[in-house]
Amino acid sequence: MKFSSLTQRIASEGAAAWDIHYRAMARQSAGEDIIVLSVGDPDVDTPDVIKAAAIDSINANESHYTDCQGEVDLRTMIAQWESERRHSNITAAQVVVQAGAQCGLFSVAQCLFEPGDNVIIPEPMYITYEAVFRAAQTEIRGTALKAENNWAIDIEDIKAKIDEHTRAIVINTPNNPTGAILSASDWQQLAELAVANRIWLIVDEVYSELIYEGTHQLPLKVEGIDQCLITINSLSKSHAMTGWRLGWVTGPVKLVEHLSNLALCMLYGMPMFVQRAAQAAFRDHQSITETMRDTYRARRDVAVNTLRAAGVPLAFVPPAGMFLMLDIRPTGLTAERFAEELLAAEGVSVLVGDAFGVSASGFVRLSFCVSRSDMAIAIQRLSRFYLKQTET
Repeated sequence: MKFSSLTQRIASEGAAAWDIHYRAMARQSAGEDIIVLSVGDPDVDTPDVIKAAAIDSINANESHYTDCQGEVDLRTMIAQWESERRHSNITAAQVVVQAGAQCGLFSVAQCLFEPGDNVIIPEPMYITYEAVFRAAQTEIRGTALKAENNWAIDIEDIKAKIDEHTRAIVINTPNNPTGAILSASDWQQLAELAVANRIWLIVDEVYSELIYEGTHQLPLKVEGIDQCLITINSLSKSHAMTGWRLGWVTGPVKLVEHLSNLALCMLYGMPMFVQRAAQAAFRDHQSITETMRDTYRARRDVAVNTLRAAGVPLAFVPPAGMFLMLDIRPTGLTAERFAEELLAAEGVSVLVGDAFGVSASGFVRLSFCVSRSDMAIAIQRLSRFYLKQTET
């Protein structure tokens, strides 16, 4: 039987990077002493107040169809939160609720691009981006970031890659996998490029509530940017709700209308109990996110301090997010071999940097999604393995 060409476009090479993670999880489930640092899935429980709201909704028999754009009460809360942090007026009509940020990005790509278009994305980039834009038959023009420059974006390189077929610049900040954030100057120049070239500026900001040093400020003071700017966010990382699949897209009203039509075709509305849970999350947003920030900052510090105490070089300390990129080139191993042998020798799983693009070749990504005590043990094991390789 024949399948469509779409099946080939969504089978990206990056998906293979998860193989080592799945093997680590299988071994852990079998009772082996495995510490998993290969995924950004918070080990923190969803806060009780959020779970209670979902249970109350189920018990109230709120089990019918919902608004495909998202219930107005939830969209209003999201719009108020967005307005406060942006110091700008965002309305509920500019928000569409999606099944996570991943669904939001995929939907945006389907509603914006045609075959032959291209988008410019700083690399390292999140693993699924390749398949998302290939599914829309859109070329990705990567602009390589360098570890020695603290993974900062290169505005001149972005500018040089814009042509008549460019439809968007896609920015993930704080970045997964590097944890880097944008400067005020970066934001200003990106906004000016988007407005001047009449292209979209799409910002994936799912880690925006996990910033430890620095700030995350969208470029809203550039005239005309409100018609070019699309933001994608979720509660997955900030509220330990990865499995709840609750995200949203904020943008011009016309785009939201198109996204709502696509949601009608795909989702036919998000479950009411999930949306009630999201409302509870926003009511306690500040206290929950402060707790999450403190949790992941402490784990980051354990990882950094343990690496440094062991003598493992670390040039860049991530100011945000839940990941750390470790340069393993001094070991003489490829990232894939390093990850494979680390799992075999020490029972620690990490993700191969190459999955995020060629600019991350020679790096592995560590997540902060285990307890501080497990983090210390895992980094001690990793450091022992790392130093053994550099001695041989």
